Amino acid sequence: MPLTLGKYRIAAFPRSLPGGLFAAQVSIASGHGSACTDRVMRFDSAFSTHDAAAEYAIARGIDWVQDTHRQSIRPN
Repeated sequence: MPLTLGKYRIAAFPRSLPGGLFAAQVSIASGHGSACTDRVMRFDSAFSTHDAAAEYAIARGIDWVQDTHRQSIRPN
């Protein structure tokens, strides 16, 4: 289930791997229409369940948004 954090929409979309495992992937989108950007991150770890991969992906997406926010408010 996607979530919104500030101007970002974070959505996990785990994918199946051979042997019944799952890889974590996350989409972090912002903007609307032609001004929309979407960052997709794929992770090397394999998870035993779809839900575990989704939870990991969402957590990494939240981390990315928080890191980006912290960097934007630091004085140069």
